[in-house]
Amino acid sequence: MLRRTIASLKSSISLHITEEKDRICPKHIDSVITFVLGGPGSGKGTQCAKIVETFGFKHLSAGDLLRKEIVSDSEYGSMILDTIREGKIVPSEVTVKLILRELESGDNHKFLIDGFPRSEENRIAFEHITGSEPNFVLFFDCPEEEMVKRVLSRNQGRIDDNIDTIKKRLKVFESLNLPVIDYYAKKGKLHRINAVGTEDEIFEQVRPVFAACEKATIT
Repeated sequence: MLRRTIASLKSSISLHITEEKDRICPKHIDSVITFVLGGPGSGKGTQCAKIVETFGFKHLSAGDLLRKEIVSDSEYGSMILDTIREGKIVPSEVTVKLILRELESGDNHKFLIDGFPRSEENRIAFEHITGSEPNFVLFFDCPEEEMVKRVLSRNQGRIDDNIDTIKKRLKVFESLNLPVIDYYAKKGKLHRINAVGTEDEIFEQVRPVFAACEKATIT
C-alpha cells in the first residue's frame, strides 16, 4: 500500500516539476546539504545559528522563506498565508522553488535546510527536482509538552503562534514528518538529537556530527 502511495505521489509531482527541472543550474550538485527536522519549538532554529557560527553553513529556514514570501506580495503570498493559518502543508513545488532559489545563489556550498521536508511528498519533490539527496539529516527529538511551552513563551508575534494552531501544527508534524524521519533512519542518514537541555548541552550532541562531516570533506 505504501509503495503504491509513493508511486502515485511521484507520478503526481512529476507533472508539476518538469519545467522547473529543465531550468535548474547544477551548481548545487557538489554542495553539502543537511536537512534539519523537528517539531515547532524543538529548538532547531537556535541550533542552526550555532552551526552557522561554528561551521560556516548557510541557514535556509523553510518557514522563514515562506513568511518572507507572504510579505513580498508575490503570486504565492496569499495562498501561503491561508495555508499556514489552517495549520496545513504548503504545496511542495512552492516550497522547493523558494529553497532552490537560495541554493543557486551565492558562493556558499554548505546548506542547512531547516524545517524541510515536512512530508514524503516534500521529500520526493525535492529529490525529483534537484536530482539529489541530503548528505545527512538532523532530527531534534523533543517532547510535545516542551515544544508547546517553548512556542507559547517566545512571543515573537508570528501569525502561526497561537495555541489552537500550535496543536494543529504538532498533529501535522506527527502524521507527516515522522515517515520522513523513518525513511532517512533506514538509509543511515539520520542523526537523532535529544532536544531537551540547555542550548550548549544540545549543541554538544550536534558538534560531532558536523566535525565528522568537515573532516570527511577535507580528506
